[in-house]
Amino acid sequence: MKSYAAVDLGASSGRVMVGRVGPESLDLTEAHRFPNRPVRVPEGLRWDILSLYGGVLDGLRAAGAHCGGRLDSVGIDSWAVDYGLLDADGALLGNPVHYRDTRTQGVAEKVWATVPAAELYAATGLQYAPFNTLYQLVAARSSAQLSYASRLLLIPDLLTYWLTGEVGTELTNASTTQLIDPRTRDWSYDVAARLGIDLELFAPLRRPGDPAGLLQHRVLDETGLTGPVPVTTVGSHDTASAVAAVPAVGNERFAYICTGTWSLAGLELEAPVLTEASRAANFTNELGLDGTVRYLRNIMGLWLLQECVREWGHPDLGELLLAAAGVPPLRSVVDAGDAAFLAPGRMPSRIADACRESGQPVPESPAEITRCILDSLALAHRRAIREAESLADHPVDVVHIVGGGTRNALLCQLTADACGLPVVAGPAEAAALGNVLVQARTHGLVGDRTSMRELLVRTQPLERYEPRGTVAAWQAAEARLTGR
Repeated sequence: MKSYAAVDLGASSGRVMVGRVGPESLDLTEAHRFPNRPVRVPEGLRWDILSLYGGVLDGLRAAGAHCGGRLDSVGIDSWAVDYGLLDADGALLGNPVHYRDTRTQGVAEKVWATVPAAELYAATGLQYAPFNTLYQLVAARSSAQLSYASRLLLIPDLLTYWLTGEVGTELTNASTTQLIDPRTRDWSYDVAARLGIDLELFAPLRRPGDPAGLLQHRVLDETGLTGPVPVTTVGSHDTASAVAAVPAVGNERFAYICTGTWSLAGLELEAPVLTEASRAANFTNELGLDGTVRYLRNIMGLWLLQECVREWGHPDLGELLLAAAGVPPLRSVVDAGDAAFLAPGRMPSRIADACRESGQPVPESPAEITRCILDSLALAHRRAIREAESLADHPVDVVHIVGGGTRNALLCQLTADACGLPVVAGPAEAAALGNVLVQARTHGLVGDRTSMRELLVRTQPLERYEPRGTVAAWQAAEARLTGR
């Protein structure tokens, strides 16, 4: 048995998990969980990166306490696209900008005037999202921080640098910047040159399984760990780690939905889909483990419910979901991928306004709004999976839901109903498990991706949901929403 610390940072919380792995065993324990609270300052919305780093150190200390002070490796994954800038001395130039900050409003149109949207997609395969790193860099072009920067590190790479003193840019996360060519798995030099983006800001590319340095002595002293402790490069985009932990079996033709603040719904492919039809449908080609492509669509996810729950004063979620289950289905639905829901604040009112504007019954109570959100997410899952099947010519027989949404039984059942396919839910901590398994693979404890998934099936609790009824009502709701 070996012990691995998985640092897994989400958009609303961070956690350090301890994975203990043997040839036939995989056990995951939460060592420490801490909030991730962005801060709005006069210049905009920022990540509190120092608080996050403090949480990581506290988590490594707690992980060591679980393992007698000795860890065999550490891996870090987080959300995508955001970054920190370092000066020539390696010091951080201010708190990283939050992807929900408004600085990228209107930037895409300026980019497309230089590199038309169709050319940009053909070169990078990335869906349009206003917060992609490319748009952030164009928005920051005239900023003092960028002018003084000598190095740009994506969030997991920044934390790795503070732990080890070594710099690198992990590939699965780099593929979300809109600056990577998914065919060559290298930088898209032409796109960067045309937009005036200096790729020398980025550290050399790393791939999952590559060494990322050793914990520095000051980190060992602060955490009480016994060195040397290597840091291993994992799929540092949390979705890459989560997809690596999809418990698919054999030659199963599967789709996946990584659920949490976002829903990432799509397929695992061997090659990108770079057609104009794919661009028009707003599918992305991000890179995954072992040369795979994560062909998926970003959907707003449980962010919609999280924001409502926050505004309602954090009622009991179990009671809220039980009440929502009793609300008539598909009474009102909204487009869960609409950028109108991206910003925080007033989410119940904004959902009600969207229903009113589309001529649907307006949900009023928390239960009605919750049912509207869950029906809308299930409908968005259905649309994404059906369109991905068609665009990639890749039939699907089962849907795997991983991540925090697996704990929401109503959402899992509604997704099965909407897709007309069985849903296998679990594991809930998929990103952390994928993180741990890549570390374990570097030590030879598990084999290829198939072996990793077989170990997950044998060791992790999974729940299966069979579709109920017919998809006719979902088809009608989809037609009502899309006008087709």
